[in-house]
Amino acid sequence: MRKIIVQEMITIDGVMQAPGGQEEDTSGGFEYGGWGVPYFSAGTDAAFDAIMEKWMRSTDILLGKNTFQIFEPYWPQHADDWAGINEVNKYVLSTSLNHSDWQNTVFLNSINDVINLKAAEGGDIRVHGSATLVQTLFQHDLVDELYLLTFPVVLGKGKRLFNERSVPKSFQLVDHAVAANGVLFSHYQKVGEVQTGTFED
Repeated sequence: MRKIIVQEMITIDGVMQAPGGQEEDTSGGFEYGGWGVPYFSAGTDAAFDAIMEKWMRSTDILLGKNTFQIFEPYWPQHADDWAGINEVNKYVLSTSLNHSDWQNTVFLNSINDVINLKAAEGGDIRVHGSATLVQTLFQHDLVDELYLLTFPVVLGKGKRLFNERSVPKSFQLVDHAVAANGVLFSHYQKVGEVQTGTFED
């Protein structure tokens, strides 16, 4: 069985919409596109560079339609910045797309296709962006690990990592780092059901 790893840039209040550019995703009247860019352009330190080395590790990826349409024209022309991105499989969940000239692109039609993909033999699959897809994965309990880059920003609105349909699960923190610019890297693995209790008086 393959692991599905959700890997996202988020704000403190869980917004994941359009961290990389002003026109990346303006749906819903979102006005803060590119909120993550200043933390890259201000310069980095060794901790941040180590985080990004883990972040850009090449594996097969799973994308929703909108994120794929952002990636498809960009990454084939900038493969030096993401080693192996052209060679890995790009799985795309979409009911309207069925062809791409980007090599190794495979289209999936339903969440059942994702379930079958996860059940097959193979390596890890990482999800980038793809807010609607990610929330669907949480709804069907298909997420094994989280790689989160949390930026010291609160936006108050925008597409979020979680919604009320997420299946309750417990995760454990297995790795973390903090960069000098305040960006927090957190790696979580799913461990099981949510445990509850009562504080004794």
